Amino acid sequence: MTSAVDLHTPAPVGWNHLVSRQRVGLWLVLTVLWALFRTLSSETAFAAWLVRCGLAAALGVLTYGVLDQWPRHMPAWAPRWILQRLAVVLITPAAAYLGYAVTVGTLQVLALGPGYRDGWLITSFMGVLVGPWIALGALLHRSEAFAREQALAFRLSSSELERKALDARLRLLQAQVEPHFLFNTLANIRSLVRRSGSAQATAMLDHLIAYLRAAVPKLEVEQATFEHEQQIVCAYLELMRMRMPDRLRYTVHIDREALGLHCPPMVLLTFVENAIKHGIDPGETGGTVDVRVTVRDRRVHVRVADTGVGLRPRRTGSAGTGLSNLRERLALAFGGDAQVRLGPAPVAGTVAEAEFPARQGEPA
Repeated sequence: MTSAVDLHTPAPVGWNHLVSRQRVGLWLVLTVLWALFRTLSSETAFAAWLVRCGLAAALGVLTYGVLDQWPRHMPAWAPRWILQRLAVVLITPAAAYLGYAVTVGTLQVLALGPGYRDGWLITSFMGVLVGPWIALGALLHRSEAFAREQALAFRLSSSELERKALDARLRLLQAQVEPHFLFNTLANIRSLVRRSGSAQATAMLDHLIAYLRAAVPKLEVEQATFEHEQQIVCAYLELMRMRMPDRLRYTVHIDREALGLHCPPMVLLTFVENAIKHGIDPGETGGTVDVRVTVRDRRVHVRVADTGVGLRPRRTGSAGTGLSNLRERLALAFGGDAQVRLGPAPVAGTVAEAEFPARQGEPA
């Protein structure tokens, strides 16, 4: 009867397994217990039984270990564990006889009388009876260890695949932030060129180029910093100010200690875009956008407030994509240790806030 575990469990690779700590420990335990038992059941000294039983146990353990390594590949109809148990059964009588020969000083052990013959037979019988079961126990122990290693490897592989899937999802969400802004800006430039002339359009193009130079190289950076985000947000706000010079004012303040901290790409820009689109743009008088990033108690606090039209009821599914993406990106980056809040400002307008752990980012 074969074991499914044995058929698929590879033999250890490397001859150092023959003298591994586990096998030396097994040999010592077998030798001492076996020698004690034979000493109590005969008149021979304990030292002689240590040599006899130790030699027999050593050859049995060594044979089992050799067959762990050779032959390297076993046919499906002949499992390795059967060959190992058979070899232990065959080697034990010969090893016991050799142990007797060493202790009595002659290879003619059977000629010394029935006492030596019976002692050798009893010792051989004990080895044949117990040895294969010990070998089977060692095999099961190795199979369990192999199963644990496989389970650990599977968990590590699953974690790596999950991490890659989250990275891919994060990149997809980041990619969804940019296109609509770029196309809207280009449309505004086209409109300006048609209406006014080259001076204003040239200035807006200059700010657009500054924005693209700041933003595009950072889209692939996983460890963006608030210094990167500051460049992008300032360029974006200046573009928006060019588009509506009489209706938009803005301030950007980022604590010095926050500049080098990790910021998931486009976090600040998402808040600012949302303030412009839903707060400043719809109002006739426009308003102010105030961007602030502070660090307290090893946590980053992001606050973007506008004095625009404030929160208004929206059609189901018609808005909120940017903030939804932002929440998901922060969840992917920080797990459950990130918060996003949106609410009315104390006087007028809207306040959007985010809070997450302060982590050092890559240098600019």
